[in-house]
Amino acid sequence: MLGNKQYSVVIDGKTITIETGGFAEQAGGAVTVRQGDTLLLAAATMSKTPREGIDFFPLTVDYEERMYAGGKIPGSFFRREGRPSEGAILTARLTDRPIRPLFPKDMRNDVQVILYAISADGQTPIDMLGIVGASAALTISDIPFGGPVAALRVGIINDNFVFNPTFDETEVSPLDLRVAGTQDAILMVEAGSNEVQEDVMVDAIRAAHETMQGLIELQSKMRSEIGKEKSDYPSYGLTEGVEDAVRSWMGERMTTLLSQPREKHELYDAVDAMEAEAVATLAAGETQEGYDEREVKSAFGDLYKQAVRQRILTGQPRPDGRGPDEIRPISAKVDLSPRAHGSGLFTRGETQVLTLATLGTPRERQELDNLTPQDEKRYIHHYNFPPFSTGETKMLRGASRREIGHGALAERALLAVLPPADEFPYTMRLVSECLSSNGSTSMASVCGSTLALMDTGVPIRQPVAGIAMGLVKEGDNYAILTDIQGIEDHLGDMDFKVAGTREGITALQMDIKVKGITPEIMSKALAQAREARLFIIDKIEAVIPKPNAELKPHAPRMTVLHVDPDKIGAIIGPGGKTIRSIQDSTNTRVDIEDDGTVFIASPDGPGADLAKEMIERLTEEAEVGHIYTGRVVRVTDFGAFVEILPNVDGLVHISQLDSEHVKSVEDVAKVGDEITVMVTNIDPEGKIRLSRQAVLEGWTPEEAREHDSGGKRSSSGRGRRNNDGGRGGSRGGHSRR
Repeated sequence: MLGNKQYSVVIDGKTITIETGGFAEQAGGAVTVRQGDTLLLAAATMSKTPREGIDFFPLTVDYEERMYAGGKIPGSFFRREGRPSEGAILTARLTDRPIRPLFPKDMRNDVQVILYAISADGQTPIDMLGIVGASAALTISDIPFGGPVAALRVGIINDNFVFNPTFDETEVSPLDLRVAGTQDAILMVEAGSNEVQEDVMVDAIRAAHETMQGLIELQSKMRSEIGKEKSDYPSYGLTEGVEDAVRSWMGERMTTLLSQPREKHELYDAVDAMEAEAVATLAAGETQEGYDEREVKSAFGDLYKQAVRQRILTGQPRPDGRGPDEIRPISAKVDLSPRAHGSGLFTRGETQVLTLATLGTPRERQELDNLTPQDEKRYIHHYNFPPFSTGETKMLRGASRREIGHGALAERALLAVLPPADEFPYTMRLVSECLSSNGSTSMASVCGSTLALMDTGVPIRQPVAGIAMGLVKEGDNYAILTDIQGIEDHLGDMDFKVAGTREGITALQMDIKVKGITPEIMSKALAQAREARLFIIDKIEAVIPKPNAELKPHAPRMTVLHVDPDKIGAIIGPGGKTIRSIQDSTNTRVDIEDDGTVFIASPDGPGADLAKEMIERLTEEAEVGHIYTGRVVRVTDFGAFVEILPNVDGLVHISQLDSEHVKSVEDVAKVGDEITVMVTNIDPEGKIRLSRQAVLEGWTPEEAREHDSGGKRSSSGRGRRNNDGGRGGSRGGHSRR
């Protein structure tokens, strides 16, 4: 117990406890949130002075994933946490999204929320506790905040909703839904699912919103009992009269401009030119009096936004001339890269994404160093957003948080349709390169991924398509938009991304800029999104109806074997010598799992076949009746020991070396000679009896055993030694060296 004040609520049989007081007292607000043995610290602080020269609210959310929480030492060279993992970045983004709309829009003071994992029990996900912790810390702090906010995870077990399920429960649930909201409305939704129907998704969201009310009431109680008085802040609203002056100057100009459908840059250039004219006319300068230039630009932007939104709400055409449920022109292509293992180009209006696929061996799976049970993954999707995609120039500094988030969303969308590892054992890496952007490149990446996987020959169950829905809402009046472009995302109230197959939803993400929406609006948006999704899938299937039957010639071929786990050492050899020899001589890569599964990757069929044969010989068990050609490894006066398999030998008694009587073993077999023999017996201790005579005479295994057991004369009529009484008859052996 860190704090001296404790508040608890039970959600679906699980106790969630928030503690505060007595720690991190110099932060604006600090709490711990606990469920099970998972404990998270959240601290929120606001700067005393505003940041100058900006026109946005500067909020920062960071999640520090400390390995000590799970009793682990970081796997890096320095054994210290380095840059945030992708999982940590996604948790920070997930926390940011529902709290951001609840701050005053005219505030410019920096606000920072920091989350630490103090303890992780390996079964309780941290992300929803992070949202609750951030909200509670802000709610009891001196920071102006319109919360509280609560968040829950939802799964389905035995057709019933389960709230804040464990990792094990999530693993068997067809739905992994995360919902955040206030007392009155939903703020954020994110989900991955196995083709869940739209009505089930809406019911789950509605149930989550009802169930989270206990967490909201708990935070409200904390605010009334221990909350600090909210600080004043300098308001960065417009000076009185600026907006009226800009509106008067604008007159009907904006209406005229928006009445003509335009492409992205044509519209932006026209708006920029009008803004420059407004500034030249109304802003103060060396030769004229007037208003502050930044305020003129801000007022112009507000009026531009109002004009676009009003047109949409009154049923007029959107900025590019489309109706509310109309999709931009779509085109799709495959097989664009001569050497990539698969590729797909998806274009929707001015948004264009090229996705390229690479197949690898199980050894190339991504290893994860985190606080969850998942320690690796075989399907990887990376998303890149270069500046030229928007006609801009910018420094390239590695993947941004936005790129990581969009990549994770597109990755999640395809998981439900991938073949299982025992059917398709490859590691799959997809990279989506955004070549042109005007709205929803993440959903274009979903479509590009489907094209690339099908072109590769990955047997996905069904094509997946994605669409971005928008919302413009004023009071009770609202309009839902299909396939939003950049301006509608920027000036609208919602970016609602939906991906799925013909059967149902596979991924969902909703970001909003207002203080929440109702399940009814979400239901209508999902229904409209389904129609768009089916339309896009038709376009994809017109280009490539099903996955290619064969991999590309330059893609690796994977052969899978299953061997006795006890034989793994024989394949690897001392210091890895044997497996390296196999790989070098066959031009293959060999991966071995602990359960005895062996993966052979080769650029060609013959190499894989040869490697398979070598491994099978290394792991083969001797069988009675089988004929082997082996090498003589030791000679005695009573017989020869022959290595018939790697590290496996047996005894050919002198009586079984030839069809005729043999005076000396070395008359027939010397060390190093190769001879062909039949296995006639394997005793309970594993000792192997061999016969060369059985091969020469053409005996069946039964005949060989009968002759080897004594009492019979050879077919040539000559006598032979009785094995039961012959020299060394009891010394034949099966040895592993």
